[in-house]
Amino acid sequence: MQPDSSAFVADPELLQAFQEHSTPFPCDTDRLLFQQDAPAEGVYILHEGQGKLTMNAHDGRTIFSIETLPGSVLGLPALVSDQPYSLSAVARAGARVSFVSRAEFFALMHAQPALSLKMLQVLAAEVRTARQALS
Repeated sequence: MQPDSSAFVADPELLQAFQEHSTPFPCDTDRLLFQQDAPAEGVYILHEGQGKLTMNAHDGRTIFSIETLPGSVLGLPALVSDQPYSLSAVARAGARVSFVSRAEFFALMHAQPALSLKMLQVLAAEVRTARQALS
């Protein structure tokens, strides 16, 4: 079964809030956003274009790979859990991406607690997709 790319796409209200607290992240060429096992520094929002998430085994073999869609929030589980990224993310050349730092993310969640439910919806969709990929 092919993983569902829409699992990473957030509600427009959450995307708008992130947009207001983010910094543009240029992607003139394919650009690594974050590396598997690196400390989580924030989340990346894919506004336009394409990206790819991958998980590699310790021997370098790819065990999970999924193309991402515009509106995707990348790196959310790692940031919320205060754990390293479990995937690597690349934005394709020409993608429009922005970055929300850890501090901005938690300030936003504190200032607008209703957004937490929208964030949990993204996390739940990611869990469902991971479970489907494993089955």
